[in-house]
Amino acid sequence: MTDLDIAEVAQRAGVPASTLRFYEEKGLIAPSGRRGLRRQYDPGVLERLALIALGRTAGFSLDEIAHMVAPDGPPRIDRRMLADKAEELDRRIREMGLLRDSLRHAAVCPAPSHIECPTFRGLLDAAASGGVPTPRRRMPGS
Repeated sequence: MTDLDIAEVAQRAGVPASTLRFYEEKGLIAPSGRRGLRRQYDPGVLERLALIALGRTAGFSLDEIAHMVAPDGPPRIDRRMLADKAEELDRRIREMGLLRDSLRHAAVCPAPSHIECPTFRGLLDAAASGGVPTPRRRMPGS
């Protein structure tokens, strides 16, 4: 298969050419050469870009991804990093579920004021401490 032009890679990967140039600067991808002034890439760059996109979606930083995805050669994916990230995602999912449930309760809470609702107070306390709400005992009628 022949090399791909930067515009074709950008179109196929669904990212702007500026992102490709930025990834080059970060050492995540490397062009195979140039045709005139335009960068050319090996078709394998599309798989590498998919790995980068997956890493970003999972919450890895570009520096972390750079350690796992060299611009040439096979990926060196750290299984411990993957397991740690999965644990972090599990924690965030639990936190977000609690937040969702608290917001739903606050939306329909029969308390005369949200300030009088223990669940809403839990949201405020958590926001003030930079955390996520924890379940609080609800008062009768709330």
